[in-house]
Amino acid sequence: MPASSVIVIYGATASGKSALALDLAVKRGGTVINADSMQAYAGLPILTAAPTAEEMAQAPHVLYGYIDPATPASAASWAEDAAREIRRCWQAGSLPIVVGGTGMYIKALTQGFSPIPEISPEVRERVRAMPLEEIRARLAEADPAISARLKEGDTQRLARAYEVFMETQRPLSLWQETTPESPIPEAEFHLFGLNLPRELLYARCDARLQQMMENGALDELQALLNRNLPSSLPALRAVGVPELAAYLRGESTREEALAKAQQATRNYAKRQLTWMRNQFPDATLITYPYDGFDSQFPNLV
Repeated sequence: MPASSVIVIYGATASGKSALALDLAVKRGGTVINADSMQAYAGLPILTAAPTAEEMAQAPHVLYGYIDPATPASAASWAEDAAREIRRCWQAGSLPIVVGGTGMYIKALTQGFSPIPEISPEVRERVRAMPLEEIRARLAEADPAISARLKEGDTQRLARAYEVFMETQRPLSLWQETTPESPIPEAEFHLFGLNLPRELLYARCDARLQQMMENGALDELQALLNRNLPSSLPALRAVGVPELAAYLRGESTREEALAKAQQATRNYAKRQLTWMRNQFPDATLITYPYDGFDSQFPNLV
């Protein structure tokens, strides 16, 4: 492979990305670079299904648990961090293997990101407290181009677009007109997407969430809630967290919380698959059952 090569393995939550990346890293002397926005936060390894200490001991892993949950991470800042780690891998003669399910992170690294300023916690809190109808109405006036492109039920992107306007007084549509550039333009990216049958993926999502709760995810979440951080922070809006937090506050039973968190996770996995299929149409698909990365693509790695 060229010295500037970077392997990127992406897929939906619970699809087996981390295991495949570890298998490749062990066999080919690689470094696993996290591209999961929630696994970047410290103190939540069980809740975010991060690699275990035993797995991390088998090959170098970077950008896991390195951001305090009180700090809102962004795709742009993560991409800069990932670019730095990739260059370190090249210098050390290690194959960089980027793995994760946060599509915006991977897009920011491989395709670049419009230089939108960070959103302050105050603005984010104010917007997230607004009713969705109010956000939609205000966005239609402030940024009609973006408003027309977003679906009515796309609450996250509607809120994000209005946050950008509130923070910068400039429509997101204008920010996006700026030609993006990858933070590491010299890299040669090789993208691989994991492709599982939908029913199997959903079953894996359900089983993993059940195991996470049995392994101490609720204790991690309670410790996070005890910090009384703003509810608008990404770590407190992670998939399944609001549902489990409701149980810890006594607003639902454990069984109800688990079922709702599982449903939220399945919905998230479906959105991930759709978004990634649209954003990375030229990626090579790896079809389940996986037979080891290098056995399927021996000429590449």
